[in-house]
Amino acid sequence: MMEEDRKDEPATPEPKREPTGVPPKGERPPVDKGLVIDDEGMSMEQALGEAPEKKAAEPGGSDARGRRGRGRRGRGRRGRGGSPEARPQSGEPSSGENRGGENRGRNRGRGRDRDRGQNRNREKGRDRAPAGRDRDRDAARRGRGSGERRQTEAQKGGFKREIYVNGSQEETRVAIMEDERLVELLWERKNSKSIVGDIYKGTVENVLPGISSAFINIGFDKNAYLYISDVLGDTRRPIDQILKKGQEVMIQVAKEAIGTKGAKVTMDVTLPGRYLVFTPFSQFVGISKHIANVVERKRISEIVDGIMETTLKGKGVVVRTEAEGATKEELEREAKFLMKTWEAIDKQYQETPAPCRLHEDLDVSLQVARDLLTDEVYVYLIDDKKAYENVVSFIDTLSPELKNRVRYYDGKTPIFTAFGIEPEIEKIRQTKCALPSGGSIVIQEAESLCAIDVNTGRFTGSKSQEETVTLNNVEAAQTVAQQLRLRNIGGIVVIDFIDMRKASNRQKVMEALAQAVKRDRAKIRILPITRLGLIEMTRERKRESTVSLMTDECPECMGSGRVLSAESLRIRIQREIIELTQGRPGGNIRLVLHPQLAEVFEAKQKGIEESVKRVIKIVGDANLQWEDYRIILE
Repeated sequence: MMEEDRKDEPATPEPKREPTGVPPKGERPPVDKGLVIDDEGMSMEQALGEAPEKKAAEPGGSDARGRRGRGRRGRGRRGRGGSPEARPQSGEPSSGENRGGENRGRNRGRGRDRDRGQNRNREKGRDRAPAGRDRDRDAARRGRGSGERRQTEAQKGGFKREIYVNGSQEETRVAIMEDERLVELLWERKNSKSIVGDIYKGTVENVLPGISSAFINIGFDKNAYLYISDVLGDTRRPIDQILKKGQEVMIQVAKEAIGTKGAKVTMDVTLPGRYLVFTPFSQFVGISKHIANVVERKRISEIVDGIMETTLKGKGVVVRTEAEGATKEELEREAKFLMKTWEAIDKQYQETPAPCRLHEDLDVSLQVARDLLTDEVYVYLIDDKKAYENVVSFIDTLSPELKNRVRYYDGKTPIFTAFGIEPEIEKIRQTKCALPSGGSIVIQEAESLCAIDVNTGRFTGSKSQEETVTLNNVEAAQTVAQQLRLRNIGGIVVIDFIDMRKASNRQKVMEALAQAVKRDRAKIRILPITRLGLIEMTRERKRESTVSLMTDECPECMGSGRVLSAESLRIRIQREIIELTQGRPGGNIRLVLHPQLAEVFEAKQKGIEESVKRVIKIVGDANLQWEDYRIILE
């Protein structure tokens, strides 16, 4: 399931409606789904000393609401950040924290800072608030609320996005380019297709209250892992009171099996479309907080109200960012398709014994077309005829106006070679990445975390050491964000920047990293930089990293990345020769080893022969691995 950034979700997960035999789900604490700059729940502005301790909800926040019981108070707040329930609780960033000074200005313009005597912040509010209001008015005049397509972030930011698909009988690779630079690589092999997003009917194999988890048999060698927060029902109760061994459940794969761990699954099933995410176990509606225009939010809200009654039969839906400007017919058509898909899944769940797969997500080329083929994409180029026809047919149904972006590549030169992508893919295996000014970063992936070290290298700068280091660190922050996305590195990441004395310079690096990760569709959490120059962050991991998919553990070094030095091997071989010849009658020795090691051994050959009083014949064999050798007594 290649969903759009889950920032499109409402700020508060809604109560769930459980399949037959499972009690209704209780409310969960709100969880932020997007980029977070956090220090024990602090926003980036608070961590850097730029914002008040608390923030009001921004305009255009998540609109999570029920179908019925929308009182006067709820209607009055919908355009200003959603219902009170949808607002972040203490310790969570508000829905607008990542939209920069504009929304901070709106909050400050409401008088809070005047009461506190914060004149500097008040002046910022006066300068910025009118710009936001003018933008909303201008958008309404342009007819955005009547169905005109929105101006994308790419168009506003000026970057150019291109998508290239290389298909074969064995695998499909998708390269996403921004400003002619490879930023994301999606990989799918025919014999090991990703199961993320697939829906299964499984059987509870084991319930472990001690870790609030259950293991579900869905037909694979390793049982899937289900945590209490992903269970439908009142999760305030112990998990063994909600799930029982042998119980059949419907689950969706949220994270691929990685290493020794089985797949991570959830009972909170969703069906993503281009404009909508269908949530069959919810009765609530959410509108993406990135649809900030009040007129447009109201228009979409009215359309979805009708769809809820006529098509979705009271089930829930999240309106994605791409729905901004979508017509009523487009939203209704997708809602009908998602509902029809769900009815087929539910029917199979009732009729088929566990374990079985109920629904398979789209292949990678169609997932990309669904989630990423927008107005900002300059071209979607495919070199596989069948994949091209499938994508064209899919887009013709989904968004006909974008069909002309999809093109077939029939050049003689392989598509990834023709557009300079293949050499960039080869670089992914390298641990060292060069920076524009001459510095470098070194990326080391381990099982528990990824460590990244920043070096100045040959970059000396032309000003003070502090300015040189700061510039190098800013470049490193931008490159780190790009490489994490390209290599699909998830989990805990620790970045060791070069020490900076000034807090203002550490702030620059922090802001550069926060800005650079905004294009990443994965959920990211960043902690403030320490005085030693360390930044800790987490990045959502659904699949194995690109390096893990491309490579296997080295049989020579057993995955350590290092082998014995020539001198260490020479001393080991010499020791074994002495042990083998002790107490045995004289005879020559034949030593077969790697040619490069043979040269090292020949330099010490005479001394070894004198110590064992035998003649040693050295033979180089290029077929041997570096640490392989044979000692033969003749």
